[in-house]
Amino acid sequence: MRLSPSIPAGAPRLRRSLLALSLALGSAAAVAQDTAPTPEQIAERLRIVERRLGIAPVEGAASDGLAELDRRLRAVEQGLDERDRQQAVAASQPAPAPRPQPEVTLAADKGASIRSADGKVQLKLGALVQADHRVFIDDDERPQNDTFLWRRIRPTLEGSWGDLVGFRITPEFAGDSASIVDAYVDLRFSPAATVRAGKVKGPVGLERLQGGGAIALVERGFPTELAPNRDLGVQLQGALANARVNYVVGVYNGAPDGRDSPTSNPDGEFEFAGRLFFEPWKGSDGALSGLGFGIGASTGDKQGAGNSFLPRYRTQGQATFFSYLGTVVADGEHTRWSPHAYWYAGPVGLLGEYIRSKQEVVDTATAARASLDHSAWSLSGRWVVTGEKASHRGVKPHRPFAPGADGGWGAFELVARYGELDVDDAAFPLFASPSASASEASAWALGLNWYLTGHLKLAASYGHTSFTGGGPGGGDRQDEKTFFTRAQFAF
Repeated sequence: MRLSPSIPAGAPRLRRSLLALSLALGSAAAVAQDTAPTPEQIAERLRIVERRLGIAPVEGAASDGLAELDRRLRAVEQGLDERDRQQAVAASQPAPAPRPQPEVTLAADKGASIRSADGKVQLKLGALVQADHRVFIDDDERPQNDTFLWRRIRPTLEGSWGDLVGFRITPEFAGDSASIVDAYVDLRFSPAATVRAGKVKGPVGLERLQGGGAIALVERGFPTELAPNRDLGVQLQGALANARVNYVVGVYNGAPDGRDSPTSNPDGEFEFAGRLFFEPWKGSDGALSGLGFGIGASTGDKQGAGNSFLPRYRTQGQATFFSYLGTVVADGEHTRWSPHAYWYAGPVGLLGEYIRSKQEVVDTATAARASLDHSAWSLSGRWVVTGEKASHRGVKPHRPFAPGADGGWGAFELVARYGELDVDDAAFPLFASPSASASEASAWALGLNWYLTGHLKLAASYGHTSFTGGGPGGGDRQDEKTFFTRAQFAF
């Protein structure tokens, strides 16, 4: 290759630089033709390199001669050197750490959850689904419908938003219309002090506070007919002494026995309620580690008629056996108190509770007034025959059911319960009809639970309820005999 005669021989550096630049710009075709590029051609190619390096050439400098080309070449060389330096520095730096991503979990034992990268925000999806079959035996006097039904369809969304805020929302889709079962927000100041506001379970009773998927038999016992179900209000709760003492105190709209509170306060009166529960040996290795006992109570005024103020009491077959006359209204103080306890030791568990409910009522037709005092009690036992631990939250099988020679059969549990509900004798005949409402009911039940996995349960129970009063002519109501089965899925 030879340079153009227009380039002086006294410019060796420029000659070398132009030659290198020419090669870098792809002058191979010109070399092949033994034709050296002109300064104008090199200047044009130089502009291409300058643009790639981000160097803006001076307008009109392309024809300023070799001195200008030399200046521009020096700038290009500096740009290349700086690029090489930056690339070397970048290569020596460690790769940036990946940005933390939210954690998404879907597992059989934990359900579905989403947790933020810092762990301060968490959403968890759970559910309780129960499909029942009910058969009533020898119910000629008061026929009941043998039926299949959805007992509970309850998806639950719960979680936390930072360290302070927690929440839970549980709708109910079983039945003819949807409703809200639980809906509350927690302010978690500490394990010893949490403020909960919204729709919650009233703090009276024991089996009523137990989760619907963990109860021993298909339906709850008589004491839950006198305890409030869900109520609207605000409460302070917490755990003390290493969670060996739990307390709840709150103010609520006030729910009738066995019922939910209406969506708004119908009479402007409020109910005050609280509960203390002790587990003195919790966490120990002794036989009393699973012992818990406590007391709940409520007091307030009720003024009004109908389901929002007065209860009706039901059998374990969910049939009403006591209700007030249509002319009776609540008119005054309503108090409840309930001592209760449970004990779990290995595969055996016991749960017992007693409750009294006292309500002032008036018959608007006769102006008769009374303070009626009703009571109920029950004792239930459970035995996991396959050896797993019995607990207040149900049973988790050691070997979940799985088809095949090496698969397990899950866990089997035998359960039994006896209970009574006694209506104040003063309720008859002024406030309730002796031919339509019984003054006393006693019931026993036997059941078998099969826990195929920690989330799938099949249950069957037989119940027998006897009555005093409530029959035609003031006689005894016909015994209720029920056979219930249930398929349950929960996570």
